[in-house]
Amino acid sequence: MPDLADLIPFSSLSQFDRLRVNGALRGARNDTCRNLIGLPRGQFDQACRDPSVPAFRSLLVTADLGPFRATGIRPAVAALQAIMTDIKAAHAKVHDRLVTAGMLCCRLVRGSASAISNHSWGIAIDIGIDRIDPYDDGTVQRGLLDIYPVFLRHGFFWGAAFGREDAMHFEASDQLVRKWAAEGAFGTAHTGKLTQGLTYGDRSAEVMALQAALNARLGLQIAEDGIFGKDTRGAVIEWQRRNGVATTGIASRKMLTALGLT
Repeated sequence: MPDLADLIPFSSLSQFDRLRVNGALRGARNDTCRNLIGLPRGQFDQACRDPSVPAFRSLLVTADLGPFRATGIRPAVAALQAIMTDIKAAHAKVHDRLVTAGMLCCRLVRGSASAISNHSWGIAIDIGIDRIDPYDDGTVQRGLLDIYPVFLRHGFFWGAAFGREDAMHFEASDQLVRKWAAEGAFGTAHTGKLTQGLTYGDRSAEVMALQAALNARLGLQIAEDGIFGKDTRGAVIEWQRRNGVATTGIASRKMLTALGLT
């Protein structure tokens, strides 16, 4: 008998494209979070560490989300409370079996030396049915397929769309973080100009497409993992050098258009 915790291969889901499942929503960019929220600590590695910056710590709250408690940045926790209320109303059996691996955890993205995990800002949460959905195995728990649309309706991005599939992961979208900032949720201390285009630390399907295009155009073999790290930055600089433009290491919208990616 099918169970909500059963693992379903994405490849078996007819007409389901996990890379496009979020529609127009984009995962929150490191550049957005750094400029609009501020850094939670000064250094990051693969270890899960606490935030150390007092201004950031003042934005945190711990609250009951229904099936569990979580600590995160205030507007994200409030949004998750609303999400869990909707899940309980529409999918009570899933709601009652949800567990979490946590929300706030200052570290780099797993396997990356450049991208900061959005758990660092307390805007992401990892959940599963009875247990956590396995990372990067090409499957998803049946119950998560029932509830991911609820997260999307509230402006949360599903990590199933990452190059390294992360179906347990949901995070505030880039659009939602910008909305919160415009509403004053993070104060007024961090209003730096946001980078246009793709830059170091970005993690998205757009980055994966950029990596594939650079490999094809330049004859390189950088990893097409969707994470904008040092190798991707180096490839961008090489493309810029060959095309006689400023070697910024940032893939501008003009560059993306030239590569046929917009």
